[in-house]
Amino acid sequence: MTRLICFGDSITAGHEGHEEPLLTKKIAEALPDYEILNKGVSGNNTNDAIRRIDRDVLSHNPDIVTVLFGANDAAFHKMVPLSTYKNNLREIVRKIYPSTCVLLTPTPVDETKQFRRTNSVLEEYAEAVSEVAREMKCPLIDVFSTMIRRKDYPYLVKGQQDDGLHIGEAGYAVLCQLIVQTLREI
Repeated sequence: MTRLICFGDSITAGHEGHEEPLLTKKIAEALPDYEILNKGVSGNNTNDAIRRIDRDVLSHNPDIVTVLFGANDAAFHKMVPLSTYKNNLREIVRKIYPSTCVLLTPTPVDETKQFRRTNSVLEEYAEAVSEVAREMKCPLIDVFSTMIRRKDYPYLVKGQQDDGLHIGEAGYAVLCQLIVQTLREI
């Protein structure tokens, strides 16, 4: 059985009314031969990720790890500088190992409801993830570009919290489809 760890922030950890994180549930439905551990922690950024990677990821000997951070790194009230964000991502990839690590860009926000983040700043952080993935030669899932190109993207980020940040059922459907497709290609 392939052991997958989903490592991230509240987008990774979100339940949306389900007993388990919705990301984990949807991936498990599509990939029943995977053991999936969700290591998403609300409010975390890449600085937090560095502090907990040994305990939450490496100690579980994963076969593959999805890494989704950026929403909190790009938040105005607790912003992690872009250069630090990139260095943190490099360190995460090095610790996990490039062929085992799948980097995901952050999700967009609905700017009519979310006042601590903007899509222009999130796009810069998404580009930083893409740069690190190219540099470190690890798989990339460009969630930001995939979602923001859709005319209905505000609907994708309308979750139970309805704060313009946390994705809902429709957003998780898109996110999981992208992850499952990439895992099947690896």
